[in-house]
Amino acid sequence: VELTPQGTLAARMQAAGAGIPAFFSPTGAGTVYANGGIPIKYKAGNESGQVEIESEPRRTEVFDGVEYVMERAIKSELALVKAWKADTRGNLVFRGTAQNANPDAGMAGKICLAEAEEIVEAGELDPKEIHLPGVYVDHLILATKNEKPIERLRVSGSSGGSSSRNQAGGLVKGGRGRIMRRAGKEFKDGMYVNLGIGLPSMVSNFVPEGVNIELQSENGLLGMGPYPSIKEEADADWINAGKETVTALPGASTFSSSQSFNMIRGGHIDLTVLGGLQCSQNGDLASWIVPGKLVKGMGGAMDLVSAPGSRVVVTMDHVARDGSPKIMERCSLPLTGRGVVDRIITDMGVFDCDKKSGLGLTLIEIAPGIKVDDIRSVTGCEFETVAEPIPWMDDFVEEDI
Repeated sequence: VELTPQGTLAARMQAAGAGIPAFFSPTGAGTVYANGGIPIKYKAGNESGQVEIESEPRRTEVFDGVEYVMERAIKSELALVKAWKADTRGNLVFRGTAQNANPDAGMAGKICLAEAEEIVEAGELDPKEIHLPGVYVDHLILATKNEKPIERLRVSGSSGGSSSRNQAGGLVKGGRGRIMRRAGKEFKDGMYVNLGIGLPSMVSNFVPEGVNIELQSENGLLGMGPYPSIKEEADADWINAGKETVTALPGASTFSSSQSFNMIRGGHIDLTVLGGLQCSQNGDLASWIVPGKLVKGMGGAMDLVSAPGSRVVVTMDHVARDGSPKIMERCSLPLTGRGVVDRIITDMGVFDCDKKSGLGLTLIEIAPGIKVDDIRSVTGCEFETVAEPIPWMDDFVEEDI
């Protein structure tokens, strides 16, 4: 068993199909993923959680002052892929975001077995619409069961915008509403933006007037639109990275997982907004292991925050449910990225992080009704402040609603 970041997994499969035995990626550098120590197997009958087998350290190299991790290609004995259409030559077409990792997996297999909802004669498919050429496909099967359950049905009568209402049409109140409204101010006209699952995904409802952004979902969609307006418009082949039903805006494009993370890793996404469990004063982020919970993997977050030149904004509550600080001198949880955070937005204030020189955090904005001493009392590290009076992070007054 091996835990691998989502984008790295796609790249390792793509590399195998291209005959590249290994490559270097910035993803996971400086974390337990690169340094080794991820639990692979726990000792049997051990309630204390002692680890029997843990991951080994990976080779790293520095290029142009940036640390990279060496990744080996993943060549599978058998690849199983599901396509929308195929022709008798084995050419495959995928529909919507269902493309995801299918082309990469097909390329990586020594033998590729493709299942298609529809098989047509060679020549009936437009060559321009082929996603995976038949050279990669060894066997073709006509699918007989094509029901696609929707895992997370989301509908909305709102297309988002800069209003103070969420996609359910209700007023967004409290600390999380304040976080969303403030995070929306991070958007600049023309930006390509990736929003994390959960709270960050709702920030798209607070795009300032006159600002146009293009949302990217790492499962293979650029130009992501709002939730479908009614249930009947929901489509299992059009979902975001959180498996929620979405729509595509005019001019949108779909692509494979490897292509999606190529644009992320290559620095083509201007802004990433995601949640966090802990942030350090040096810009470290921990977000993928919840204590006491099943570890499902690091998803795409490790790829998103590790891209050189990418701007990373973390949105989170200032304290954990037990009242402990989430902004700390050093993260106590395994890192998602080392020195990757540019800005932290909480329900109490906004911090800038000097991740390059390591000079720590500066409080640049504060929530209405909150004092600096209030923030210091629940923050696990020292921080500087801008000159008084510190600007408010949000001027939305709930009492006036």
